[in-house]
Amino acid sequence: MILEQYYLGCLSQASYLIGDERTGVAVVVDPRRDIGDYLADAARLNLRIEHVILTHFHADFVAGHLELHARTGARICLGPGAQADYEFHPLADREVLEFGDVRLQALHTPGHTPESISILVYDLGKDASRPRAVLTGDTLFVGDVGRPDLLASIGVPPESLARMLYHSLHDKLLPLPDETLLLPGHGAGSACGKHLSADTVSSIGEQRRGNYALQPMGEVEFVGLVTADQPEAPAYFSRDAELNRRRRPLLEETLTLELQPLSLEAVLTAQRGGAEILDTRDPTEFARGHLAGSLRIGLGGRFATWAGTLIPLDREIVIVAASGREREATTRLGRVGFDRVLGYLDGGIDAARGKVVLIERPRPVQVDEVGLLTVAGVPLIDVRSILEHREEAIPGSYNVPLPQLTERLGEIPEGTVVVYCRSGERSSTAASLLERAGRIDVLDLIGGITAWKKTQPREPHPV
Repeated sequence: MILEQYYLGCLSQASYLIGDERTGVAVVVDPRRDIGDYLADAARLNLRIEHVILTHFHADFVAGHLELHARTGARICLGPGAQADYEFHPLADREVLEFGDVRLQALHTPGHTPESISILVYDLGKDASRPRAVLTGDTLFVGDVGRPDLLASIGVPPESLARMLYHSLHDKLLPLPDETLLLPGHGAGSACGKHLSADTVSSIGEQRRGNYALQPMGEVEFVGLVTADQPEAPAYFSRDAELNRRRRPLLEETLTLELQPLSLEAVLTAQRGGAEILDTRDPTEFARGHLAGSLRIGLGGRFATWAGTLIPLDREIVIVAASGREREATTRLGRVGFDRVLGYLDGGIDAARGKVVLIERPRPVQVDEVGLLTVAGVPLIDVRSILEHREEAIPGSYNVPLPQLTERLGEIPEGTVVVYCRSGERSSTAASLLERAGRIDVLDLIGGITAWKKTQPREPHPV
């Protein structure tokens, strides 16, 4: 048996390829939209991808099931009760797919969504009676469980899904042997849960002992626990869940249309027509010069998630990127369903050198300047999440999370302000939003609170 995990750090998303060497048959579970890695590995391992399974209709990314079906003819499989406008096979609870030394068994585990399934993986060449692993999608994570509130906007009560989730965990997953490998759909940083671990592999036994949501408790207590304090879902989540139910253009089709070089004049014309200029360079390069009115979201951070959070779903986009990274930016937007890219600035930002449209700010500030600025009364704006600010913050700072910044502009004090985050990625984005709102007096703390903490005296260690 071959079992490969593909972990996409910028989306904290895991997908899987399961294959059998003897028969050459393979299955891909929860693929991302750019499917090149699965095709390359299948070819290298002499495998044929005959099935593609979605554990549920994902909200945080557009899955690659249609792309794999188009390229390989793989049969698309969904969970019980799923409805989609493309042809698929509904996997019944306990239904088995078996090929060579591999047996896959679907478990209906509703709770995150009604159609959610988990996949038991048996290596028949080693042990036909006990599963080697379970692919849990968004039902069970390392350190957390799936959030039950993402369907509230379409009238599904979170409490109803939370009750389903309780029984899925206790009736289907927790009875599995302790040594069963747990292979989740997401890791730390995903908005699909609130306490996800950075680990991408665990075991049922480890989660039984350490996962806060799996400790002994009744259904009522569990429902209250998992419905409380969930992070705000990005705006694009509901649309991506819908896209995963629908026929839509394939990624390569959209990239062919989108990867068009545009002159500076064409870019500015598009901007005047309402298009978003999305600058994907790092904070330092952005501060050295960018087009007025640009939104900066760097490829070095959680690019696609922040684009989906901050850019209206119906807005056209023009990319400004470092040379050679235009396709990467467009592909990563496509992973979350942003297919309205008009093109990219031909020649990059150098095309605007010497032009009045080139803006050189925000001014970067180093950690050693922060003390003097605060003494002078300059406010510090922390654009991290409420939870991050609650856990640790620069003393005296005011918390306005980045997703809320535009609607809370009136709370930002007049005059000079310093923005900061964990590392400098989000604060640079925040500075671009403030600039677009007319603020020209924004300072950006280089390295964020991570750099600030390194300058603080350490607590003496008791002898």
